[in-house]
Amino acid sequence: MLPNKFGNYKLYDMKSSDEMKQIVREKYSEIATQDKGANASSCCGATSSCGTYTIMSDSYADLGLGCGLPTQFAKIAPGDTVLDLGSGAGNDCFVARAETGETGKVIGVDFTPKMLELARQNAEKRGFNNVEFRQGDIEDLPVTADSVDVVVSNCVLNLVPDKAKVFSEIKRVLRPGGHFSISDVVLRGELPEKLVSAAEMYAGCVSGAMQMDDYLALIEQAGFQGMTVQKQKPILIPDDILLDYLTPDELKAFSASKTGIFSITVYAEKPGEKKAKKPLIELAQLKKEACCGTGSNCC
Repeated sequence: MLPNKFGNYKLYDMKSSDEMKQIVREKYSEIATQDKGANASSCCGATSSCGTYTIMSDSYADLGLGCGLPTQFAKIAPGDTVLDLGSGAGNDCFVARAETGETGKVIGVDFTPKMLELARQNAEKRGFNNVEFRQGDIEDLPVTADSVDVVVSNCVLNLVPDKAKVFSEIKRVLRPGGHFSISDVVLRGELPEKLVSAAEMYAGCVSGAMQMDDYLALIEQAGFQGMTVQKQKPILIPDDILLDYLTPDELKAFSASKTGIFSITVYAEKPGEKKAKKPLIELAQLKKEACCGTGSNCC
């Protein structure tokens, strides 16, 4: 492991999923503890123009570490229960909360304790009582089966070693007829080995990306239906960043290879009939009738 100008890692032989996860945990813990000034000026910062993080980011809030806006396409309805995988500082959860309203609920899952602490602080400052954050691995979600209407995720699955397991977990927790809208990074063509083995590029969502066709095939193999790519855009990494990993000749060859790195937002549904939610007025009446039927004075 060699230090680079980012202060963490240059090349890393990522032999196990645990090592990969530790890289991500350490990097995002570092970002979570930066103040705004340091975050903006750091090459690892979410608002930096020189780090891999914002190359892909449609940023709209502090620590906008994503590669898209899945909530924009997620078809969230009032009263929905929404699950955000890799919720970070809570940005997408707070956007989803505006869509699901006070009658709904948003759950964020993240495995970085410092990010969870920051997300909870952000929710507390804003007085959001229907948003909760749980610590957990998205390969083994701390969420009950058939309990979620919508799953969103913003540039997280490419960081996970077992992506097939994640899609299996998404299907488990979704209610029949529920759906997901996930933004992620995918490839067309092969990355140079030096980029694949670069820890900074892994934490920055590039070297962990799958081939686009393979990624979409995983979704179909998991048993989802109605899959559509809602948005696709190319990701362009500046040469000055690539030269931290490649020689000038290697960079020239990489540019000539026409390898494409893309941000995509994918939608798909869990098979089954979605149960209609009862209107709030009807729910209130049922509660009143149940209460009055007990012979109590609550009516």
